[in-house]
Amino acid sequence: MDWSVILSTIKQLFEGFQFTFGIFLFTLLFSIPLGLIVARGRMAKNVIVSSVVRIYISIMRGTPLMLQLLLVYFGPYYIFGISTGSIEIGPFNYRFIASIIGFSLNYAAYFAEIFRGGIQSMPKGQYEAAQVLGFTKMQTYFKIILPQAVKRVLPAVTNEVITLVKDTSLAQVLAVTEMFTVAKNLASSQVSVMPFIAAGVFYYIANGLVEIIMNRVERSMSYYS
Repeated sequence: MDWSVILSTIKQLFEGFQFTFGIFLFTLLFSIPLGLIVARGRMAKNVIVSSVVRIYISIMRGTPLMLQLLLVYFGPYYIFGISTGSIEIGPFNYRFIASIIGFSLNYAAYFAEIFRGGIQSMPKGQYEAAQVLGFTKMQTYFKIILPQAVKRVLPAVTNEVITLVKDTSLAQVLAVTEMFTVAKNLASSQVSVMPFIAAGVFYYIANGLVEIIMNRVERSMSYYS
């Protein structure tokens, strides 16, 4: 057992994990608020708005995430003739940016349906009671309905967040050097399966931390704790 090789492998995987964590974090920051907006659009009384949102959700959930990532990356060039090679935001090139856009649009559709289910599960009496107490529609939504809906949908949101940790590996299709890409390159150069196993341990630990955090959040929102 060559410990220098093992340490070098872990170090390189950790460097790749920083990109994995970046994709994960930025996707959550953008997809959850976008999911709430899409959920409201899905429940809109305006038929045109609700229909457009319904089509968006159907496309995002009905087509492969990998295909969506490729469209986000290559679409600007093939459709509008815009060269994306020189596009950068701070330290991030367009490959990384396209990954964030693709993941955020995809997961917003899933979060939207989860949030919609939680919001529509609230009893009508909640709205009537808020109206009697003089709450506006905005106050009712943000102070009464949304906090209760979040508590109800938290287990489903946790499942999506855990899935997101694993789905970040799909960024390799855009040549983003996230952890799975690093593991694949190391396995090829070392002619060994150990980098894949080590990457699996990284993913497992990350998901374990996500589960612990989400469970604590869920307990903190319990009515009876």
